[in-house]
Amino acid sequence: MKVIVVDYGSQYTQLIARVVRELGYYSQVVQFDEMVDLSDVGAVVLSGGPASVYEEDAPRLPVWFDDYTGKVLGICYGMQLICHTYGGEVEPGKVAEYGRTQIAILQHDEIFFGLEKELIVWMSHGDHVKTLPKGFKVTALSKDGIIASATDGKRFWLLQFHPEVRHTNHGREILENFLSKICGLTPDWNLEDFLKQKVEELKKILAGKRVIAALSGGVDSSVASVLVHRAIGDNLLNVFVDHGLLRKNEENDVPRVFREMLGLNLIKIDARKLFLEKLEGVTDPERKRKIIGEQFIRVFEKQAQEYGATHLVQGTIYSDVIESARSGKKTAAIKSHHNVGGLPRQMNLEIVEPLRNLFKDEVRVVGEMLGIPRSIINRQPFPGPGLGVRILGEITEEKLEILKEADSVFIEVLKETGWYEKTWQAFAVLLPVRSVGVRGDNRAYEYVLALRCVDSVEGMTADWSRLPFEVLDLAAHRILNNVKGIGRVVYDISTKPPATIEWE
Repeated sequence: MKVIVVDYGSQYTQLIARVVRELGYYSQVVQFDEMVDLSDVGAVVLSGGPASVYEEDAPRLPVWFDDYTGKVLGICYGMQLICHTYGGEVEPGKVAEYGRTQIAILQHDEIFFGLEKELIVWMSHGDHVKTLPKGFKVTALSKDGIIASATDGKRFWLLQFHPEVRHTNHGREILENFLSKICGLTPDWNLEDFLKQKVEELKKILAGKRVIAALSGGVDSSVASVLVHRAIGDNLLNVFVDHGLLRKNEENDVPRVFREMLGLNLIKIDARKLFLEKLEGVTDPERKRKIIGEQFIRVFEKQAQEYGATHLVQGTIYSDVIESARSGKKTAAIKSHHNVGGLPRQMNLEIVEPLRNLFKDEVRVVGEMLGIPRSIINRQPFPGPGLGVRILGEITEEKLEILKEADSVFIEVLKETGWYEKTWQAFAVLLPVRSVGVRGDNRAYEYVLALRCVDSVEGMTADWSRLPFEVLDLAAHRILNNVKGIGRVVYDISTKPPATIEWE
């Protein structure tokens, strides 16, 4: 039995699905206006979202909702939608609640089974439920007196807060209580099942076809390529494009690893001149992403014609889809990704994205199941557009060489000090400003370099890594002493949100 998560546009929608899967229940995200086969649905979760339920064009309950007779969990907008639809009242709040908030559980309910009477939860709402529909009861209030949870004890369980985020204490237990105790579901799904089903699915879809894969050497594209290779074998040709925006020495290291260690059919294409010419003079980050994405596809199309391929494999994962506003019609666009939002409108290849329903940590597990070396699986994330989005402003060969060297030094220091595997992602960003300094007895006017290092699980939220001062000191000194063109080093202490992990 699967859990349906109805997406109303929350940036956290996919986190609900992810946590549900981690708890052992198969989940599927659908749009509120999408038809659903209810024959194997064991629970429905209505997500949060940015709209107000009393607005004329606000998204409503799914058309199939009245035909579904099982249990429903409404989260944030989902709670307000149920109350608004069934006779309650939702109004703009005089007091908005954002971030960590204390709630008090007023009476026993199975959704809070085994939990203390006061909890710290994550709120993100301006509207709130003023009055509940007939037959509903309040089960928890926030410190501001706002209804934090309610139920009719039969079909609906409603939460104003987000149990899916890590900031909510015992959020996983709350979801587990709903799925197991209230819905009576059995946790019988795991990533092994996903892998088996995906291989069989790919065999059917790609039977007798020639396929090329966009292989960058990162975790996502590597797992996607090996997964498709397991399904269709030598009918897959991996294409590694050296666009000049790679990390230091990757244009040589990646092809060697995948040919020698994994035995994949791989060709390398030198397209550095093409990409840099197209990017000349471009400073807008979205334009850079779009240009890089389109040039990737054009290179692959040409190779596909020579190989006779009809399909292109990409390592798109859930966070790519969400931030490119492909997860829902009501989701706010954050930025496009070259392998999702940056695709040109006209394309001669069908896209295959075997990992688009998995988060980064799940992709790593699948990679281990496929036998991919840990040296690849444990690599930190690297953006599809490469260093193109880590050079703010115009991209030039000079800036690329400076950034490659500086980034290499930073990663080297982290590995030497044991901090590389303790952090989720670490990199350097070349800023479009110069700073006055001193070299010997002479005035210097060189670039500013920002170091970025974050802790995360799935990439949807992130906190800056508390690197020891001595590690930062070592990195800064080594960069300033060894990388020509860098005159100042700063450390980024922004969280996501409100910032993103990458600067562009």
